[in-house]
Amino acid sequence: MGALTGIRVLDLSRVLAGPWCSQVLADLGADVVKVERVGRGDDTRAWGPPYMKDAQGNETQEASYYQSTNRNKRSVAIDIATKKGQEVIRALAAESDVLIENFKAGSLKKYGLDYESISKLNPRLVYCSITGFGQTGPRAQEPGYDFIIQGMGGLMSITGERDGVPGGGPQKVGVAVTDVMTGLYSVIAIQAALLAREKTGRGQYCDMALLDVQVAALGNQSQSYLSTGVSPGRYGNAHANIVPYNSFHASDKDFIIACGNDSQFSSLCDAIGLPELSTDPRFSKNENRIRNRDAITQILSDHFKRDAAEVWVEKISKAKVPVGVINDIADALAEPQVDARGMLVNIPHSMNPDFKMVGSPIHMSDTPVEYKRPAPLLGQDTDDVLAEYLNLSPGQLSQLKGDGVVG
Repeated sequence: MGALTGIRVLDLSRVLAGPWCSQVLADLGADVVKVERVGRGDDTRAWGPPYMKDAQGNETQEASYYQSTNRNKRSVAIDIATKKGQEVIRALAAESDVLIENFKAGSLKKYGLDYESISKLNPRLVYCSITGFGQTGPRAQEPGYDFIIQGMGGLMSITGERDGVPGGGPQKVGVAVTDVMTGLYSVIAIQAALLAREKTGRGQYCDMALLDVQVAALGNQSQSYLSTGVSPGRYGNAHANIVPYNSFHASDKDFIIACGNDSQFSSLCDAIGLPELSTDPRFSKNENRIRNRDAITQILSDHFKRDAAEVWVEKISKAKVPVGVINDIADALAEPQVDARGMLVNIPHSMNPDFKMVGSPIHMSDTPVEYKRPAPLLGQDTDDVLAEYLNLSPGQLSQLKGDGVVG
């Protein structure tokens, strides 16, 4: 029994932020019904290669992107542009606890699938809309994509090397982090609304925007601006307020040191054979190291080139100073700690019984995450869900399929 067992989620979202939200809910035990377009499905079904390989090692048409964010769900193919399709969606919503959608603001109203319309059928429904800019404001009608929001929301201004150095300039993060964070914030909002419903008996509307989330997630960086009136800049892998907190080149590859205080700096200096640095008045305190950032960074950079990264990591780790190599994704997934935490899971797929993916980071003692099914094939659960939720007969299902309403 998952923590959210018994909660029904009708997921009309696609691509990443909405599906990421619903996948977390599904991992926690909710019954998530993913509504997809007949014949095409979620946009990300076509976002390949790479594609999953079958048991014989042959490439399928199941895109890896789609699979990464749709496990533990059931797929129902419905054409919501048709009146009958809209009736089916409304009937499903009337039997659900949560509805998630990420259509452009206001666009579901013409189908009678907006919150105002649906809540009249099901006042207990928690309805979560995820858009780029939210339901209000001058940009509410514009589409919002993670890349655009990373730029508009200030993240790219603090990501990347400084201007004037090789590779300098703003950079997006290598994962669509604004989408992922919006999905996670949406999970929080939905669960809070479900808890509130226990007290009030009423559902509510959750208006989630990528730009809102990105601005909120600037954290200390935005507060730094509000305190000083000066926008923080880019520091590459360095830290604006702590030195040394950076990546360094060893003789073979890069590694990271995250030295959080003066005591750790002293321990670092002893561990790497440069004890004199910790008593040098230019470097003995963090505030002085910030003022002399270039000097201490150059000294350490020259020193670390003398040996391999693993040698330095071992020495520094023994001194209890935070340190680690920079892994590629293959190395990261092969880390013994990742294996020990059970982060790689096998979820047998109809095309590949040995299908693997990265699991959930949520570990709960009484209601653990379960992996019941991989990302579904398009429409594979249409008959089962409509019969279960709406008591439709085989004849009614056949009629809807014949009319092209469901697939």
